[in-house]
Amino acid sequence: MKANDLKKLYVEFFEKKNHKRIVSAPLIPENDPTVLFTTAGMHPLVPFLMGEPHPLGNRIVNCQKCIRTGDIDEVGDATHFTFFEMMGNWSFGDYFKEEAIEMSFEFLTRVLDFPIQKLAVSCFAGDENAPRDEESAAAWRSFGFPEEKIAFLPKKDNWWGPAGETGPCGPDTEMFYWNGGGDAPSRFDPEDSLWVEIWNDVFMQYNKTKDGKYELLKQPNVDTGLGLERVAMILQNKKNVYEIDTLFPVFETIRKICNLKDVNDVEERSIRIITDHMRASTFILGDERSTIPSNLDQGYILRRFIRRSIRHFYLLKAEGDVGKMIINVAKEIIKNFKSEYPDLKEKESFILDELKKESERFIQTIDRGIKEIKKKMVGYMLKEVNPPEDKLDADSIHRNFVKWLRGKKTIDIPSKWLFDLFQSYGMPPEISLEEFKTYKVSVPNEEKLLAEFQEHFKKHQELSRVGAEKRFKGGLADSSDMSKKLHTATHLLNEALRQVLGDSIKQRGSNITSERLRFDFNFDRKLTDEEKKQIEDLINSKIKEGLVVTKEKMPLEKALKSGAQAEFGAKYPAEVWVYTIGGFSKEICMGPHVDDLKDFGTFKIKKEQSSAAGIRRIKAVVE
Repeated sequence: MKANDLKKLYVEFFEKKNHKRIVSAPLIPENDPTVLFTTAGMHPLVPFLMGEPHPLGNRIVNCQKCIRTGDIDEVGDATHFTFFEMMGNWSFGDYFKEEAIEMSFEFLTRVLDFPIQKLAVSCFAGDENAPRDEESAAAWRSFGFPEEKIAFLPKKDNWWGPAGETGPCGPDTEMFYWNGGGDAPSRFDPEDSLWVEIWNDVFMQYNKTKDGKYELLKQPNVDTGLGLERVAMILQNKKNVYEIDTLFPVFETIRKICNLKDVNDVEERSIRIITDHMRASTFILGDERSTIPSNLDQGYILRRFIRRSIRHFYLLKAEGDVGKMIINVAKEIIKNFKSEYPDLKEKESFILDELKKESERFIQTIDRGIKEIKKKMVGYMLKEVNPPEDKLDADSIHRNFVKWLRGKKTIDIPSKWLFDLFQSYGMPPEISLEEFKTYKVSVPNEEKLLAEFQEHFKKHQELSRVGAEKRFKGGLADSSDMSKKLHTATHLLNEALRQVLGDSIKQRGSNITSERLRFDFNFDRKLTDEEKKQIEDLINSKIKEGLVVTKEKMPLEKALKSGAQAEFGAKYPAEVWVYTIGGFSKEICMGPHVDDLKDFGTFKIKKEQSSAAGIRRIKAVVE
């Protein structure tokens, strides 16, 4: 049975049970700052789980696009994804545990014809917030499940939600299928990976409050989730989810691109990661509320997916233009999923264009980073061994270093290396670690290294914040005519960057002297001459219009809601000044400004350069 046939079968089954079908919600949630992506089918339905009536009634069914990054390190095994499709049926205060379990059992054993001998279930063991779920266990027993096939597990295993920090949640019962071939063991072992979780029924009985309490909901609800890919894997008699009909062509496209015939375990894992991450990236870009790669929020996750895919092409020793390889994989994904998700085809040009741009940026980054890693490793060898004078050229050192490493099992990587590579070259620490491992040694204490990297990063942020505060205060003290012009020019520059380079641009610091302005912003590559000219021309066109500059004092919260731009990470007082330049720019600022742009002068970019990883710096003047 094909995956899309399974999807149709599930929906039709629950429609016969008086459920109304709804379409998948966007991957990027609306009006919910607590999560970056839609992580489950229940997420867009929270208002109805809290008691608001649904326009289609109290029984709903759909297939929801989901993204979860909590298991990203598990991607590449037999069953884990970051992007997946989740079939779900819901009851908003209608049926509850017994009927939900009955329908789940009927679909699995009568519609899909799964033998009960290969099924097992788990139920919530209970804790200080909620009792042991004997009601669910009793329902499973009534359908013929012996005690050996029912496991009671703690909250980390058998409790779902809330989707964010607060909201509806409750115990769940999970269904497992034995995918190990032959007869299933007589006793269910939740730790055995051959028992594959395929479905869960969540009983939304509670609401988690801001103070961490669990309160009973006025209406108990049911939220279920059947993993489309995992069940398709079983129905298609496959051993992993990457072999199902919708994903295997993608896997094969990558294998052929890399000219691999017999794939070993390491190579297979890399191909699976590319398959998953490129599917996630394609769907994010093709979503109705899509974003673009950036260093913030959803854009950062998207960037990480694309860049990890590129890195694994490097690990597969793919020869040729990796950027084109990324595009070809995306085309295969669009081809395979366009019938179910026509938005992918409609936005194909946009998807491919953004992938191309991000690939070009990162390929440059990674090439520089790999060269620096090579230098660091050569330096490491020079410290550890004493090569002869005639072996001190770089190539000889590197060859001898690789030979020397073969006799070592581990190598101690300083955590500062990870931070230096990130700060100077934009290399994510996880990718740097993967590159170090290509030297055929193990890197001990990876978790410790990544934790230490975060400490370096936090210290850097704090130093940057203090430095920015000092520069900010210093700039305020200067009220000369030129200083006023330059303060005003930073507002014009900020908005011009957003219009030319994209809405994801955020100010990351500034410094103003009596002669020039310096402006830092998030961006991952050098600006082209054409882009710099566009920025200058846009600013100077606004200057020629002689726009009026107005200011208004208001509460910070009101200012932000009004759309006023603010420096990323800056600390503002409870009340702020908002400066508006015509209909062009609106920004929070405490500095001196001109009253209008008449006789302002001409804005000119003097220099554009890298300031830190993912941060560019512009120095400009008003002449």
